[in-house]
Amino acid sequence: MNHLLCGLAANEKLPTELVDRLIAIADAEVAAHLAVRADLSRAQAVALAARVEESAVHLAYEGRLTAADIDPWARPDVALALLDQGVGRPEWARLFAADPVVEHREKLAACPGLPPDVVEVLIADTDIRVVAEVALWAAPDVAARLAEHPHAAVRRGAAANEATPPPVLAALISGEGLPPVQRCPVCDREEPPFVHAPDCRRRDCDLLPGASCDGSHESAVHDLLWAALRNPGTPAEAVVGFVDHPSLLLRRAFAARRDLPLELYARLAVDPDPGVRADVAENPAIDGTVIRALADDDSHDVRRRLAHHPDIPLDVLTRLARGTRTGGALLPRIAAASGAEIEELACSPDPAVRMLVAQRRDLPPEIRDALATDPDAKVVKSVAPHPGLSEAQLRAMVDRHGVRVLAKVATNPDATPALLEELTRHEPPVPKALQEVARHRNATASALLACLGAEQARPLAAGHPALPPQTIADLLTGTGTGTDLRVAEQAAANPSLPHTAMRALLAPPPAG
Repeated sequence: MNHLLCGLAANEKLPTELVDRLIAIADAEVAAHLAVRADLSRAQAVALAARVEESAVHLAYEGRLTAADIDPWARPDVALALLDQGVGRPEWARLFAADPVVEHREKLAACPGLPPDVVEVLIADTDIRVVAEVALWAAPDVAARLAEHPHAAVRRGAAANEATPPPVLAALISGEGLPPVQRCPVCDREEPPFVHAPDCRRRDCDLLPGASCDGSHESAVHDLLWAALRNPGTPAEAVVGFVDHPSLLLRRAFAARRDLPLELYARLAVDPDPGVRADVAENPAIDGTVIRALADDDSHDVRRRLAHHPDIPLDVLTRLARGTRTGGALLPRIAAASGAEIEELACSPDPAVRMLVAQRRDLPPEIRDALATDPDAKVVKSVAPHPGLSEAQLRAMVDRHGVRVLAKVATNPDATPALLEELTRHEPPVPKALQEVARHRNATASALLACLGAEQARPLAAGHPALPPQTIADLLTGTGTGTDLRVAEQAAANPSLPHTAMRALLAPPPAG
C-alpha cells in the first residue's frame, strides 16, 4: 500500500490532470480513494475501472458507471451491481438467470424490479440459496407462494420479507394451513439426527455452530420464527405466546416488537435475562408503569438503556442520573424538554442532573452562562462545547477546572485562534485537547505546529489546511513507523499541499 498516493487520491484540490496520472498507476487501495472523489468524471471512472478491476463495483454503486459502460459478459459483478440499483438493462437479468455461477443467480435474486419471467426462472432454480433470496425480496404475491415452499430456508426468507402479507406471516408462525417443512440446510448435508459441532474444522462446511436436525428441522424452524418475530408485518396476535418461550433469542426478538399489549411488556420487564429486560427498556411502546418498574433494575445496562427512552418521566430520569452512566450523548427526553423543564433541571441541586441539561446545544443564554460557571467540573465539561460562549467564558472554565475541561473547551466551535494556541501550551499537556485543536476549523499554524509534537494529534494536524505549505511538504517524507506513514498520508491529502509537491509525488522515478 502506497500511503502517499492514497493520500493524494483523497486530496480534494488535486488537479484534474494529476487525477488522470494517478488513475494510470493506481492499485486497489488508491482506486478506493479515487472512486469517491466528488470531481471524478465519467471518463475517469471508466478509465479507473479498466485499470483496477476490483474498483468497478465500487464505482457502479457510487453512480459513476452506467449500463453503457459495461459488458455484462466481461464484468458480471459490475452488471449485477447496476441491476441491484435498478439501472441495469432488463436483458441482463435474463442473462444472469441462466448463469451457471450460483453466486450470480443469488445476487440477481436480490435485485429490485426484476421482470416476472425472470422471477419465475429463479423460483425454479435448482439451488435453494437462490430461491431463498427470491423469497427474502419478493413482492407480496410471490412471497406468499414461497411461504409454502417445502424447504425451511425459503420459508425463512419469506418470514423476513416485510412485503409478505400479514396473514401469511401469521401462518409461518403457527404452521396452520401450510404443508409441513420437508428439508432444511442441516438435513441437506447430513443424515438426521445431527448436531453441528461448534469446533467443526471442515473447510467446506457452512453450517452455523450448533445447527441441528432430528427430523423436525428444529434449528431452521427456530431461525424462521426469529425472522418472523422481527418482521413488523407479523400480526401481534400471532406472536403473543412467545412471552415465556424457552429460547432467549426468540424472547429478545419478541421484546423488541412495538405492537404488543402492555401487560406483555410488564411480564417481559421481569424476565430472568437482563438482555430481554434491556430490550424492553428501550422499546418506545412501553408505558410509564413499565418504565418505573425497570428504573429499579439491578442491571446497569437496563437502566442505561431506559435513560435513553424518549418518554421516560423526568423524575425517573433524574433519579437514574445519580447512579447510572448514561454516556455523553444528549438524551432524547432532555432534547424534548420544555423551556420550564430546562430551567428546572438547570437549577437542580444534583450536578448529575445539571450535566444532563448541559448537553443541549440550544440553551437560553442565561441558562448556558449559568452552567458555564457551575462549580462542578462535569457540568462545565458538558456545556463547554455550547455555541455562543465567549472567549472570556471559555478561558474562565480552563482557569477554574484545568485539565478536566480542556478537551471539551477545544471542541467549542467559537473557540478563538488565540485560545486554541493557549490550549496547546497548557502544562501538563492534554493529548485529547491537542487532538481537538488539530481538527478545529479555527486552529492556526502555530497551534498546529504544536500539535505535530503529540503522537495522536499529529495525523490530524498533518491534514489541516492551515498548516504551512512547506511543513506539509516536509511531512511527506515520514517513513518507518505506522504513525509516520499515517502522517505522510494525511499530509498528501491536505488541500494546502503545493501543486509542485503533488506533481513530485507522481513524477516517474529517475532512469537508471
